[in-house]
Amino acid sequence: MVGNTATLAMGGGDVAREVMVPAYLAATLGGQVGQVVTLVTMEYLEGQGQGTSFVPRLVGFRSAGERRFFEVFTTVKGLGTKRALRALESEPVAVIEAIMRKDGKALQELPEIGKRLSETIVAELSGKVEALLADLGWTPGAVEVKAVRAVTSAQEEAVLALMALGQARGEAERQIAAAAGRVGEDADTATLVAMAFGGGR
Repeated sequence: MVGNTATLAMGGGDVAREVMVPAYLAATLGGQVGQVVTLVTMEYLEGQGQGTSFVPRLVGFRSAGERRFFEVFTTVKGLGTKRALRALESEPVAVIEAIMRKDGKALQELPEIGKRLSETIVAELSGKVEALLADLGWTPGAVEVKAVRAVTSAQEEAVLALMALGQARGEAERQIAAAAGRVGEDADTATLVAMAFGGGR
């Protein structure tokens, strides 16, 4: 599904199942081909044709908290499972923060999310997602992703530079977002990487 799938061997290699994952997770799994990855999964039935037959599909997450967020996220009218998987290019905590701020414009930066759907997400999930933060490892005072937003080419290059040094994409994005907040959104790649590593403190 749009590159967000993985085929996993289960039961000692006797069975192989295709597992769909959210976009933010797919980005971190690219460098783990051939390695053992543990996912918390959910299964749903996808209707075929006019609904006369159904195909079982697996969706994978890093934790039960991420799975719970996805289950709540997909209760929004007009936001089905596959659309939600493509939309979630940002970590769940960042999406929850945007909802808590009622920041529809931030949500529109996500793929598949237009103005009307972003407004629906805010309207239907405000007051429902805050309780999920603890299950996602968020604590008050922790370093937070402050916005779901488009990034400059320099910021993306800086993220890729950190990933080349072994950082997971989610952590690299958090560090570069924090760096950009300190040195400015127009900073070049070298400045962002230096700041992410503590330069200028």
